[in-house]
Amino acid sequence: MTRTISKSKLKANMLRIFREIEESGEALIVADRNRPTLVIHPIKSRRKVDEVFAPYRGKMRILEEDINTPTAEDWEALQ
Repeated sequence: MTRTISKSKLKANMLRIFREIEESGEALIVADRNRPTLVIHPIKSRRKVDEVFAPYRGKMRILEEDINTPTAEDWEALQ
């Protein structure tokens, strides 16, 4: 569940709160007079290509045809 904090508490504890957000990865809602006004969330780092495709390593194979070959004829044949 997303936490909510008042602007005054955020101002008084900003550095500590920012560190908590960085560590937890969770967003924080900032309220002004009990009305949500802002959302603070950490920026997610981009994963490397090797990390993204690691689960598929060894489970896929590339066919010998050129990957840039147009496929329009193949799709027309299926219709």
